[in-house]
Amino acid sequence: MRTAPLASVRLGSQGLQVSRQGLGCMGMSWVYGAPDDAESVATIRRALDLGVTFLDTAHVYGWGGNEELVGRALAGRREEAVLATKFGFERDDSLSLGRRVRGDAEYVRRSADASLRRLGVDTIDLYYQHRPDPQVPIEETVGAMAELVAAGKVRYLGLSEVDADLVERAHAVHPISAVQSEYSVWTRDVEAVLPTMRRHGIGLVAYSPLGRGFLTGTMRSPDDLPGDDWRRTNPRFSAEAFAGNQKIADEVRDIAAAHGATAAQVALAWVHSRGGDVVPIPGTKRRRYLEENVAALDLTLAEDDLVRLEPLGAAVVGTRY
Repeated sequence: MRTAPLASVRLGSQGLQVSRQGLGCMGMSWVYGAPDDAESVATIRRALDLGVTFLDTAHVYGWGGNEELVGRALAGRREEAVLATKFGFERDDSLSLGRRVRGDAEYVRRSADASLRRLGVDTIDLYYQHRPDPQVPIEETVGAMAELVAAGKVRYLGLSEVDADLVERAHAVHPISAVQSEYSVWTRDVEAVLPTMRRHGIGLVAYSPLGRGFLTGTMRSPDDLPGDDWRRTNPRFSAEAFAGNQKIADEVRDIAAAHGATAAQVALAWVHSRGGDVVPIPGTKRRRYLEENVAALDLTLAEDDLVRLEPLGAAVVGTRY
C-alpha cells in the first residue's frame, strides 16, 4: 500500500487545488449494480485517509441519493475534501431515458440550492454543467453559474462533455477551471478540445479512465456483469463487440504483467502520463479497488509502453453510448 502523501495539483488557472487523482462516486448509487452504502461511506473516508481529497458526484446519480451519501461520508471531515458536483438533468419519466437536459438560469440556481442541502455543505468547490442544453445559450447558463460564485455558494466552475466552441464561449462569460470528459486508453475524443482548454488554462478531469471497468481485464464476457448493470446496454460491452475489445484489455494486461502491476494501474498511469493538467477520477465503491487505484501513482510507464498503448483508441469496437 502506498504510504507517500498524494501530490496536490492545480486544476485550471483560478487557484483550484485537487489531489493528483480523485474518486468518482457515481457507481456507489447508480447504474453499476446493487449499492452498498456502508462500504461506499467507508471507501470515501478511506480515500480521505489516503489523500484522495477530490470527490465527484452529481444530482442525477440516484437523483440526489449519491449527493446525500457523499454528504454523510463527509460529516465532520468537510474541510479535507474538494467537492465537485453537477447539475443539468431534470427528471422526466415521460421520456425514454427518464430525464431531459436543462440549463436555463432558474434551473441552475434551484439545482445549486438543492445540491447544497443534500450534501449538507455551505459551498460547492467545483460546480459543473453536466451536459450542455441545446435550447439554452451557454452564456445564460454560465452567467447563472457565475452568480453562484458571487454569492459564495460555488468556488469554481466547470463544464462536461463540451466542444471547443462551447469552451470558448463559456470561458468568455466566466473563467472555467475544468472540463470533465471521458478519457482513457480506449476513449480519446476530448483530445480535439484539449488545445483550446490548454490555451485558456483549463484542466481536464477524466472520468471512466478504466473504460467503465473493461480495461481492468477482469471481464471475459458480458455475462460477468450483474443483471441490473447498465453496461449490459452499452455498445462496447455487447456480445458482438466484446471479443474485439478484449484484445485491447489483453494488451493493457500484458504491459501490466511486465511491470508487476495490475491492468487498472496501467490504464490509470496512461492517463497520468497525458499531463499534469489531467486528473483522473476512477470510480469504485470498494476500498480494495480504491487502494489499488491509488497505487497507480507509483507506476511510470516506459516510452515503449506508451507506444504500444497509443493505437488502442482507434481499435475500439462500438460507440461510447
